Amino acid sequence: MPCLILATGNLHKVEEIRSILGDGPWDWLTLRDFPGAPVACEDADTFAGNATKKAASLAQWLAQQPGVHRQHPVAWVLADDSGLEVDALNGAPGVHSARFAALETNATGNSRDADNNAKLLRLLNDVPDVQRAARFRCCIAVVQLSGGPCLLFDGACEGKIARAPSGQGGFGYDPLFIPSGFNRSFAELSGEVKNKISHRAVALAKLAQWLRTLPG
Repeated sequence: MPCLILATGNLHKVEEIRSILGDGPWDWLTLRDFPGAPVACEDADTFAGNATKKAASLAQWLAQQPGVHRQHPVAWVLADDSGLEVDALNGAPGVHSARFAALETNATGNSRDADNNAKLLRLLNDVPDVQRAARFRCCIAVVQLSGGPCLLFDGACEGKIARAPSGQGGFGYDPLFIPSGFNRSFAELSGEVKNKISHRAVALAKLAQWLRTLPG
């Protein structure tokens, strides 16, 4: 049975990915199953670049671990990079979405969601509603554990930035992002709806179509 190894320990992402892809004919593993795995430096200037680095570095490390390939002879490493692009900010925060607030203080690691949201609202304070267009973008990189080319699947969800957060669901910028065709934020939408229209859902739909072409 093929094995999908998710290059993340983020439970929100894991749950979202598994919910969208469903229970197919494959096993699931995540970074939580490999506590010694190295953390890739996400210093690329595109989502595709960061996703590729994460997938390739984890696949290379796993291939060197005794027994991993024997236990999972047909395994694919999946890594994603995603973020928010705001037109009025020339595409920022973009690849820096997770540490948007920390950029001002040179702090290491990701910022708190609340801090990132507060900075975004501050920068957009004087921007009129008609100029608050934004999108969530996602790129998923897939590399076979045994080697081979890196495959990329991308997706986007268009919308706008609200003037205040709303909703208790989701994470990241979800309370501020209102997807096109809706009058509620991502954080107010049900998981079922979000998993149909989100940037990650679009990318995962492409991935799912490709997975169906793999031999069982």
